[in-house]
Amino acid sequence: MGDHRQEKFELRNDAPISPLNGETLRTQEHKSVANGTTRSDSPVNGVQEYKRCTFTAEPTLEDIRRMQAEFTDERNWNQFHQPRNLLLAMVGEVGEVSELFQWRGEVAEGLPDWTESEREHLAQELSDVLIYLVELAEKCNVDLPQAVLRKMALNRLKYPASKVHGSAKKYTEYKE
Repeated sequence: MGDHRQEKFELRNDAPISPLNGETLRTQEHKSVANGTTRSDSPVNGVQEYKRCTFTAEPTLEDIRRMQAEFTDERNWNQFHQPRNLLLAMVGEVGEVSELFQWRGEVAEGLPDWTESEREHLAQELSDVLIYLVELAEKCNVDLPQAVLRKMALNRLKYPASKVHGSAKKYTEYKE
């Protein structure tokens, strides 16, 4: 069983780290006013196009949970992997992600100015964050995919597109 799992989730060299490889989105023009002038964020005919990065179907969050559980079991680390410790480890990893962005100023979507080595380093640090998040959810008995569905439904109620389109205000700032 272990050998099969290792083959199934073998690192693919052809899998992109972060290039724009996903669906093309068309968004309506959003205008903003700065110093009394109107600026368009859209280059052509009021419609902006960009590609979103998409993820591969595997491994699933359950696969990641299971792989991490096997990893910790094999090393007898469950005694150390309690919720508080996992949370602090995850925060430390988020700090490592932050260091990669520190002092760069604004970073363009898709990271066009980053080297492959920098992208790979980011992928590793984000993976650490995800692994700790999934394990923390497991230790807290939170079914993360179902929790995401509930949270997205709640966010749709808090932030109806008709009221919040193009605004970064918190939901408590919107009028009925």
